[in-house]
Amino acid sequence: MDNAFRTADFDYEYPPESVAQHPLADRSSSRLLVLDRDSGTIGHRSFQDFPNLFTSGDVIVVNTSRVIPARLLGTRQSGREAEILLVHPEPDGCWLAMVHPGGKLKAGRTVYFGSDACAEIVGIVDGGLRRIRFSGALDVSELMEHHGAIPLPPYILRPPDPNDRDRYQTVYAEADGSVAAPTAGLHFTTEMLHAIRERGVGLVEIILHVGPGTFRPVEVEDPSQHTMHVEWYSVPETTAQTVNAAKERGSRVWAVGTTVARTLETVAAESRIAEGSGWTDLFIFPPFEFKIVDALLTNFHLPRSTLLMLVAAFAGREPTMAAYQDAVASGYRLFSYGDAMAVL
Repeated sequence: MDNAFRTADFDYEYPPESVAQHPLADRSSSRLLVLDRDSGTIGHRSFQDFPNLFTSGDVIVVNTSRVIPARLLGTRQSGREAEILLVHPEPDGCWLAMVHPGGKLKAGRTVYFGSDACAEIVGIVDGGLRRIRFSGALDVSELMEHHGAIPLPPYILRPPDPNDRDRYQTVYAEADGSVAAPTAGLHFTTEMLHAIRERGVGLVEIILHVGPGTFRPVEVEDPSQHTMHVEWYSVPETTAQTVNAAKERGSRVWAVGTTVARTLETVAAESRIAEGSGWTDLFIFPPFEFKIVDALLTNFHLPRSTLLMLVAAFAGREPTMAAYQDAVASGYRLFSYGDAMAVL
């Protein structure tokens, strides 16, 4: 094997009832596990204590991508149901998408959305994705508004409800494009963001549009053989300047979520980042040398997932897995609507 760790090294057990099926009434009332990656010390706090972890001069980076109602429910020519999960648009106007039932939706087949629009499967690409061309009275944004639903993760065992349109978004979400939320940011309220700024902390933004590959487990024994789906990112000039200034003066750069960590490390050169946009398929797993991220806020992630492997690359595999065991034993709520973890 090319890698020192096997995928099984990132496995753990959890009771099904620990998976959060609904968000808490108050975003900031989640629990917060704090892991010191040098000592391995674990602390338990409320997320409302999160601003107290900062030092004046720190910089926190958030992902302002917004989840789109990308789960489209239509019918096949036979009248039976079909589902299309949009992934991202292509330059020629087509979309890449996941479909169900996959065996029935081959090239040349069509999915209908009432009399408003239809989607033709024009090709099959790597990973079983489909290239889809839409036509009809509605454009894609209107089609999502009329026939789309928020694509909740597969471990949330209920259909989306109206509350999810708001709660499966961060309070600072602006740029439409994700099919899964950057969930570390779901805990913030506007009041907390203000409190963080009041502590002399710089808050800057990036965009990374999260694709469905975020839920895809690593199925090969050697993680280095896993292929990531590409995701689009953008790093503004002001973000690059603020992060670079923090690194120069020795202040910490906080990544809110694995999406931010991947983006910052994608555009890193030594201890600086560059502005720009593009596509990233960066897979961060142990061992990995982080050039930019000094502290990480994240949720708890699925076993054998690329997200858990990124956390383990940052905090160390053994401290990370020990923290997960502690969280499960302490009754933490897991995954997208669950509790948070800060790694210092």
